[in-house]
Amino acid sequence: MARNCLLILAFICLSSPLFAQSQLSVEYIMRDPQWMGTFPSRARWSDDSQTIYFQYNPEKNPADSTYKIRLNSPKQIQKVSWREEHAMRRDQANWNTDYSQRVYLSASDQISLENMKTGQNKVLLDWHTRVSNPTFLADENLISFLSDQNIFTLNLSTGVVKKVTQISSGSKPSKKSNSNQAEQVKGFVEAENLELLQVVKERQEAEKKRAAYREATREQAEEKFVYYTEGKSPANLQLSPDGNFATFTYYNSSSNKNTKVPDYVAASGYTEDLNARPKVGTEPTTSEIGIYDLKRDSVYFIDYSKLPGLQDLPDYTKDYPTKEWDSTNRKLSLFGPIFSPDGKRAIVQARSFDNKDRWIAEVNLQTGELKNLDRQRDEAWIAGPGIGWTFSGGTLGWLPDSKHIYFQSEESGYSHLYLLNVENGNKKALTAGAYEVFDPFISRDKKSWFFTSSEVDPGERHFYQMPLMGGKRVQLTSMTGNNNVSLSPDQSKMAIIHSYSNRPEELYIQDLKPGAKPVQLTNGQSEEFKAYNWRDPEIIRFQAEDGAMVPARIYQPEASKKNGAAIIFVHGAGYLQNVHKWWSSYFREYMFHNLLADLGYTVLDIDYRASSGYGRDWRTGIYRHMGGKDLSDQVDGAKHLVEKYAVDADRIGIYGGSYGGFITLMALFTAPEVFKSGAALRSVTDWAHYNHGYTSNILNTPEEDPIAYRRSSPIYFAEGLKGNLLMAHGMVDVNVHFQDVVRLSQRLIELGKDNWEMAIYPVEDHGFVEPSSWTDEYKRILKLFNSTLLDE
Repeated sequence: MARNCLLILAFICLSSPLFAQSQLSVEYIMRDPQWMGTFPSRARWSDDSQTIYFQYNPEKNPADSTYKIRLNSPKQIQKVSWREEHAMRRDQANWNTDYSQRVYLSASDQISLENMKTGQNKVLLDWHTRVSNPTFLADENLISFLSDQNIFTLNLSTGVVKKVTQISSGSKPSKKSNSNQAEQVKGFVEAENLELLQVVKERQEAEKKRAAYREATREQAEEKFVYYTEGKSPANLQLSPDGNFATFTYYNSSSNKNTKVPDYVAASGYTEDLNARPKVGTEPTTSEIGIYDLKRDSVYFIDYSKLPGLQDLPDYTKDYPTKEWDSTNRKLSLFGPIFSPDGKRAIVQARSFDNKDRWIAEVNLQTGELKNLDRQRDEAWIAGPGIGWTFSGGTLGWLPDSKHIYFQSEESGYSHLYLLNVENGNKKALTAGAYEVFDPFISRDKKSWFFTSSEVDPGERHFYQMPLMGGKRVQLTSMTGNNNVSLSPDQSKMAIIHSYSNRPEELYIQDLKPGAKPVQLTNGQSEEFKAYNWRDPEIIRFQAEDGAMVPARIYQPEASKKNGAAIIFVHGAGYLQNVHKWWSSYFREYMFHNLLADLGYTVLDIDYRASSGYGRDWRTGIYRHMGGKDLSDQVDGAKHLVEKYAVDADRIGIYGGSYGGFITLMALFTAPEVFKSGAALRSVTDWAHYNHGYTSNILNTPEEDPIAYRRSSPIYFAEGLKGNLLMAHGMVDVNVHFQDVVRLSQRLIELGKDNWEMAIYPVEDHGFVEPSSWTDEYKRILKLFNSTLLDE
């Protein structure tokens, strides 16, 4: 009788929401991802537009290999042999204007020409040393190439090679002394020897004459201009399409102090130090661009001193009224030049080191002076799709008419494509609206634009075509989710890597016509993966405290399993989008959220302030206060769960990695009344210890804006910890250093906190690799939530 009572009690417990079951487990989902199947990536086309190549791994090898599908046999997937792959290689390829010819490196010292219509190849040049960057000039009978830090041209008709620059990495020779060395007093031994041995004396006199002749010849040769770099190494050497100018860049690296990351489990058995990045506030690398005038035999450098607003101070300086700020020109980094197709004009991009300004300017090739064409100012920081970075121009170039330039700008609040006429300054937005444009490029016939955009929905990506000078956009893809398109060379078909929220990537082919039906070519999901009914999370929006509507994905349990507890997931990177309708790069977390929902948890995944995909204001919502709106969005999300999804306000947890780990710490330290438990993974604890390129954009530098760092760094708020904290960190993390959690741990110890624990992973970098590490980490996370959020 007693045994029957125990069995009945066990059945009741296992049937209750608090003990809901799932066919998933942490061990199951955190295995090597190959168990899920094999999914294609990096689709590209053969030159004849008849074969699609892509990366694939149906054989479960240690790494992906190249596979192909021929259009005449679309159901047959073939592995590409290394011989075929080698034969397809076209290193540093460059096409002529109509894409009928292609030059490329067929060896490190060899340039070949390929006829794209016949497929015939011929070697144009067998050089005596390494060559690079073969490029058609405006006169397509000429190509330029680089060798020994100089530019050469090759005439395709005659085969004549001409060296067009005279650049030497040495120092300019000093002037010869006028003193007559022949009259200098000889040593006794030499004088005695020459007096005794007539033949030796005659040979010496002959050598003097030969030396004098060589010297006279060399002096004549040196009358030709030579530019001496004085030991500097010119980079980005290029020749203008008209052959009149060469340009190059000097990069001047700063001697910043790098950090060391100890590797305690190195193969040697010794603790070995890994060199890692400097901390924020370091001096950035500077650049200067030289112009080599080939007709005038002179070199001069681009002068940006007349760009407007060089001395403008950022608004945050008003918070420091007693500090004196320099009224000098800000330092800039330069990218370019980008020459017009006819070679008569050139543009550069200039960015201020504080990243508040980006200028696009035309270069006066005769003087090096800059004329501003477009200035984008942002009191937060310049960024966004297509905007580029310090030494990257992003979307920036010329139309075929050599009169209009194109670029992307967040001028409207969203990153859009613009044209600007350099002759009259007229600027035109080719796209506009509350969406963003990605990866625009010009069609081969020079009549159209192709680009991807989020116009349909922030959570979708579709491919479009638009007339070159603007006009009606035509949507070419139709599958809901993400459509990553590779266009065939004849621009008649699209290879599409498509995914949906609960379906990983597959390869499709579709005619380049609106409304055309896409045909699926791969089916990579394993039977094991398909056996589970993966959730399609609903996308919702909730209102934040400042009135903004915050996007989120919600995973809901079945009503019979609902346990009243909730977990909020915080994605990493800050500037990243995870609320969308395609397969997430956080696929492990996605599967974990399915597991949590099976167990009765409600899971919310928020695209908080700073996330990508929603325009400039969303992107910069964290300026000077990380842990501000990005954290209040999590708090408002928790309130929304309580109000709309019957979640118990006393049973809400939060977790995330990297930036998500940082937010988790700030949540437990500054909003302990909202979050009972949290798992902070590989988290930043003090922004003054993170890298310069990322942090200085958002918080400026610790020396210039200490207020921003003090209110943004969790280590200053550790005394607020009341709930339950798990910290997990890889010991060889060269991105967010293990030192971050070591310092915070000491702070928690000194504060007498005992409601936290640490899990360390000796072999892991920032992104975990080993399934055993993933499994251990997520078992601890699940244990934390089960033990602290569910009623006992």
